[in-house]
Amino acid sequence: MTLESRLRELLHSGALDLPLPGGGETALRHQRLAAFGREDLTLARMVEAHTDAVAILAEAGRVPVPGALYGVWASEIPNQPLHLNARLNGSKSFCTGAGLVDRALVTAGESQLVDVDLRVHAGLIRYDFSAWIAAAFCETHTANACFDNTPVAEYERINGPRWYLERPGFWHGACGPAACWAGGALGLIDYALRQSRQDAHTMAHLGAIAADGWGLEAWLQAAGSEIDAAPMNSQAAMTRALTLRHLVESACRDVLDRFARAYGPRPLALDADASRRYQELDLYIRQCHGERDLEVLGRAYTAPRS
Repeated sequence: MTLESRLRELLHSGALDLPLPGGGETALRHQRLAAFGREDLTLARMVEAHTDAVAILAEAGRVPVPGALYGVWASEIPNQPLHLNARLNGSKSFCTGAGLVDRALVTAGESQLVDVDLRVHAGLIRYDFSAWIAAAFCETHTANACFDNTPVAEYERINGPRWYLERPGFWHGACGPAACWAGGALGLIDYALRQSRQDAHTMAHLGAIAADGWGLEAWLQAAGSEIDAAPMNSQAAMTRALTLRHLVESACRDVLDRFARAYGPRPLALDADASRRYQELDLYIRQCHGERDLEVLGRAYTAPRS
């Protein structure tokens, strides 16, 4: 089954109808995203984007188009703006699902969010896949999308400029990729637990990554509970999301490092599933902005409390 077929099967079965952030079951939302990551990180990356789009629309008081598969194209590259007046002109990088999804929530201009029907405007949007050279996530069809006078109706603009960035749900949504990263690491731990090596060094690494797995699940649960307790507190949402992403990234790095040290090159060179998961997890956690986020986090923790 192709990735698109699998996604549409999940969409039509209702399996992508996750609880909305802040609605009382956010921990379950995180658990289900992690479960997709545990199954397949390529699938999880697409699922996270679609479910994030649905949550954004709900926060704006809108509903998704029935039967439509969504993406969120919000990556911003300095000095490469996507221009918006009555039409979209320019390019947008890191557009996951290009040619696969039906609609995309696209940021343009001063972070104005636009709901674009990619099928209707197919002749006015060109995809350049040549920039993506990694084998990891090649099935997600991540491309540069080039918009050529793509019309934008007033109703396709979602609220005003910067609403996308300034809403509390922006930071709740930032927890979604972290849940998928956690699922990817849990999948590697599952693989390790199925192996038969019993030497002391392998067992030591296995114990460490199993402990990482416990932490990953606990952090997702805690973050979900805190979101539900104060869904409209934007400052707390930012601090929580950056904290969660840092903790999850650090645990994933430990799993990647110990997995390779425990099992050597064999699974990475000879086991297609393990190798693909390892490479995709290593790439996926690069969405964490490292020291840039940690600086923001440090300032947030030391800011005067009102």
